[in-house]
Amino acid sequence: MKIFRFGEEGSEKPGIIINDVKYDVSSFGQDYDESFLGGDGFERLAAYVEANQSSLPIVADNVRLAPAICRPSKIVCIGLNFIDHAEESGMEPPAEPVVFFKATSSIVGPNDDLVIPKGGDKTDWEVELGVVIGKKASYVSEADALDHVAGYVLHNDYSERAFQLERCGQWVKGKSCDTFAPLGPFVATKDEIEDVDNLGMWLTVNGKKYQDGNSKNLIFKIPYLVHYLSQFMTLLPGDVISTGTPAGVGFGFKPEIYIQPGDVIELGIDGLGSSKQVAKAFGE
Repeated sequence: MKIFRFGEEGSEKPGIIINDVKYDVSSFGQDYDESFLGGDGFERLAAYVEANQSSLPIVADNVRLAPAICRPSKIVCIGLNFIDHAEESGMEPPAEPVVFFKATSSIVGPNDDLVIPKGGDKTDWEVELGVVIGKKASYVSEADALDHVAGYVLHNDYSERAFQLERCGQWVKGKSCDTFAPLGPFVATKDEIEDVDNLGMWLTVNGKKYQDGNSKNLIFKIPYLVHYLSQFMTLLPGDVISTGTPAGVGFGFKPEIYIQPGDVIELGIDGLGSSKQVAKAFGE
């Protein structure tokens, strides 16, 4: 199943994609929140759509796509989870996952504008595979970890490197600016993805490809990440684990390359669609 959300900010509605057609399922009566994802929401939605598909409104292509899920309790990010990205960052591959958070206020729709933050001049891109939790996870084993996963989503883990690396404190400051977490265009349930460990990942800026990786190169795989994180925190339905980015971020080039107002950033992952953001300066 592929679920998405649409509509203007503050009035988003749930939808479903069937054979590449987007349908409005707001009449189902429930948004894609913790209760839906952690309960029997997918089963009830499937039954509802089967009984009502012929009468469901079709969502026009020009309608804004909203974040693919309602604001989760947290976005947990994994840093330096590709060997090539660790190398371009001048850091050793980690012995354990590097964990940091993004504020959920950074979440926006997949095609919403990127706002370069006030005082920021080193805004960078990172295409990432997001894991959406579907069942509460606390102290779960690696063998059982995927039972707690609802599906997967495309995420651009934008970073303001000046805030992240040149200011005191944790990375979260450079990761949590408004608009720094486009999620979508949709969440694909596990059965939609044949092999999550072999997904092409790409990102372009103004049409030039900078990132061209594959999820097979993750240092720490998804079952281990769910297991590992659940030893330190309870993962709730709807929570997103952003699993890391391959090489090709702006910070890794010599000289470094950063996003400028007017730049167009496009990205995608096999089976999870693509998204597009246009950068603008703060206050535009």
